[in-house]
Parts: sequence; C-alpha cells; structure tokens
Amino acid sequence: MADIVQTNRKEPIDPVNVVLQVGSAATMLYDQIWLGGYMSGGVGFTMYALPAYCNDILDDDLYWANDYASKKYGGNGKAKATIETVKDIATESTLYTLENYEKYPTTLEDHFGGSLRATVAAMAAGGATALATGHSQAGLSAWYLSMYLHKEAHGRLGFYGYDLQDQCGATNVFSIASDEGCIGECRGANYPNYAMNVGHQGGYTSVVAAAHAGKDAFCVNPLVKLCFADELINFDFADPRGAFGKAALREWDRCAGERAFVIPAK
Repeated sequence: MADIVQTNRKEPIDPVNVVLQVGSAATMLYDQIWLGGYMSGGVGFTMYALPAYCNDILDDDLYWANDYASKKYGGNGKAKATIETVKDIATESTLYTLENYEKYPTTLEDHFGGSLRATVAAMAAGGATALATGHSQAGLSAWYLSMYLHKEAHGRLGFYGYDLQDQCGATNVFSIASDEGCIGECRGANYPNYAMNVGHQGGYTSVVAAAHAGKDAFCVNPLVKLCFADELINFDFADPRGAFGKAALREWDRCAGERAFVIPAK
C-alpha cells in the first residue's frame, strides 16, 4: 500500500503529506474493506477511517511532531535510530496529542471510545519517528511506546483488541522470526496480531511510508510503484484524500467500469 499511493513520487517535497495520504488510503482498504467488509462479515468499521481523512486533527499532530523532531535533529532522516530517539519523539508527540484531546473533549464524540484517539496519537508518534530516523522499526517502536504512554495516562486504549496487539507488539519490533517478527516493510494484512484488530493497519502502513517519504523511489516493490503510476487510472493515487472526497460528493466524471461502486449523480 505504501507503494500503491503515488504522493511520494509526485510531491516528495512534503513528506508529512505523503504519510497522511498513505494512512488515508490504507485505513480505507484495511479497516473499511478488508476488516470491516470481509473479515468481520460486514460490520463496517467505517468510523476507523475518519481520523485519517475526515478532519485535520491527525494532520496537526503529525506536522507538529515532525517540526519538533526536525528542529532537534536537523531534519528528516538525520536522527539516529536509537531507543533514546524513539523515547524522545514518541513521548513529546503523544503528550501533545493527548493534551489536545483534553483541550477539546468533544472530539471523542467522533473519535469514539478512546481507541481512535489511540490510533491518532500512535500514528503521529510513529510517523514522526520514522520520518526523523528513516527507519520503519524505530517508527513501529514509537507507535507501541505511544500506546503505553496513553494507557498510563488514561487507564485504557479503547476496546480490548487494542490491548492485545499494542501491549505485545513491542516485543516483536526488533525480532526477525517467521511467525511474529518481521521488518515493517514485509508485514501484511494477515500478519499475526494484525489480522482482526481494526484501527491499526493504516497506521502501520503510514509508519513504513514515513521511513521512505521524501527520499526513496519506493518502499518495498518498484513494480507496484510503477503499476499504479498510470495516469489513466480514474482514482488519483497521488491524492487519495481528494479522491475520497470526490466519491463522497458523487463527482466522478466517469466510471472505472460497469460495476463501479460510485457513479455520477445526475
């Protein structure tokens, strides 16, 4: 998914936007379609994509965290991928995010149950750390640290599914094993602990994208990057958020096929 989205190819000057666009596309695919529409039998999970592309709350948190890390470490890709760096960026980013939720408590009427809040905080912390270090595993480590800090502050992360993978995931970040440890770039939708916990995979994907944003031609597979670079594709993979908005407003000028879900309103 990090290679399917084309923002890094067309607009590498803004790596934070690259991360946000990848996260938006990934939450749509993994949370709303894969987990919500297929794995759970159609529950939907539509709310779990909202923090990624229906407001600018995540944008504010990630841009702030990226500014903090860039000023302290001299720019993206300049920080050493050490646990000290992870602790620094993840802690500052998470505290900033949680303080914003305390300033605007009605946000939780939309980011329900605390679990969406956990995703937003961890995406900002993990994304900023991966941007600063250029290291996806450092970003994933920051994600899990953010979850620990969040639970320490509020006593919960959301429903129990968050406790499952977010408290055992840190042990698998730096282990390369066949069943539970793998570098972020090689993890997929059926990776152990990821397969049936909504609200996470879009974040993990954005962390991987952050490690490569603004400097690398691709994240995992150049063939995938090339395939989705086709300008004749209706969906704008360089701007998934904008394409989602067009779909919501029924503004497509043409269908992608006879069985397209979105057709123009007449």
